Amino acid sequence: LLPAEAEALVQALQATELRDIGGQGWLLQHEYVEKLNMHGILSAPAGQEQLLTELLVTHAKIPVLIGELISVEIWKHKVFPVLCRLEDFKPRSTFPIYVVLHHEASIINLLETVFFYKEICESAEDSILDLIDYCHRKLTLLAARSTKAQAVTSAELHAEDLASPSSMQKQAETMEFEISLKALSVLRFITDQVESLPLSALTRMLNTNNLPCLLVELVEHCPWSCWETGKLKKFENGTWHTVPPEDQVKMTKLDGQVWLALLNLLLSPECQHKYRFDGFNKSQLLKLRAFLTDVLIDQLPNLVEMQRFLSYLAVTEPAPPKKDLILEQVPVIWDHILKKNSGKWKAIAKHQVKHAFSPTEEELKLQARRWAQTYSLDMMEALAPDKPRCRVCGVEAAKRCSRCRNEWYCTRACQVQHWQKHKPACNLMA
Repeated sequence: LLPAEAEALVQALQATELRDIGGQGWLLQHEYVEKLNMHGILSAPAGQEQLLTELLVTHAKIPVLIGELISVEIWKHKVFPVLCRLEDFKPRSTFPIYVVLHHEASIINLLETVFFYKEICESAEDSILDLIDYCHRKLTLLAARSTKAQAVTSAELHAEDLASPSSMQKQAETMEFEISLKALSVLRFITDQVESLPLSALTRMLNTNNLPCLLVELVEHCPWSCWETGKLKKFENGTWHTVPPEDQVKMTKLDGQVWLALLNLLLSPECQHKYRFDGFNKSQLLKLRAFLTDVLIDQLPNLVEMQRFLSYLAVTEPAPPKKDLILEQVPVIWDHILKKNSGKWKAIAKHQVKHAFSPTEEELKLQARRWAQTYSLDMMEALAPDKPRCRVCGVEAAKRCSRCRNEWYCTRACQVQHWQKHKPACNLMA
């Protein structure tokens, strides 16, 4: 994006009502978010995301993005289940629903790109409490995630009818997993700024949500790693990879995020003064000693300090935090949306069936053209971390649908097999 384009998109971001999710105005806003997200991803490796950061701070849009994040999360849990149960919900296309499910992922990805900077964290102001709670909810889901059958591949998803409820459920679960991993990164960037966070934010992280113990759970269960048919698989860069034996002790980026967050929360003087090192918390934290091997410390030398701290903690009783009488701020965005829409979930779902999820053929064509411009082929290939995969079997693909140029296949046989499912989308795109 040119600087003027980026500024126009940032200025256009605004808070939307829950009932408007999926509507035309909301779809336009999602398009803005997606363009900014892609701009951030492409400019970050070159160190050029500073412009985007400055624009978001100058126009005070971080609270708006956090509000959108919370809105979609509430929609998924409160409105979407009601929507699926409505008898008159027979969508001509599931495209608008997929966009809504994708919206949360786009925003958290954008926040992950920019929250590296201290000024972004400060510009969140009171909404940082909502973001901390959001990350806590996502990490709780991540910690509770079953270690079995985690590695859902794109091939397995595409083997089913994309519009079927089971396929939508699998895609929603896969997306939820990836969103939770992004939330882990955002939380780690927030912990980098503990010295400049408001006192309420620190109290919320340490005592209300007890993030140190939650992070210990993630170290223990490592949900981005699983064994399948005797082989270790790890989730990195958006896909599951089989790890060769010689790399099985190698720390992944996700492992590093957890350990860095723990370092920030446990070794910072501000945190040590506020955290309750009671019997339960102490026993949970001491579990980390088993994971602090020489191999791990060689990869992240800062963990030597963690090792010393835990050795000290094992033989001492830290002083309890001072019980000062203070007024504590509470998150407002989540409570505000719930109070405003409580008891209206069915009415909202019916409104959205009529106005958002039953588009006409012309509206679908118009939206398809807009997305084709947003997701240009050159842009998507630049964003893709890996080579394209066959839509049917998931192996590396070299052939593309010559008509819509949007789907990849490894052989002509796979393309023919997928044609009946692909035909409606192909006609729309073409």
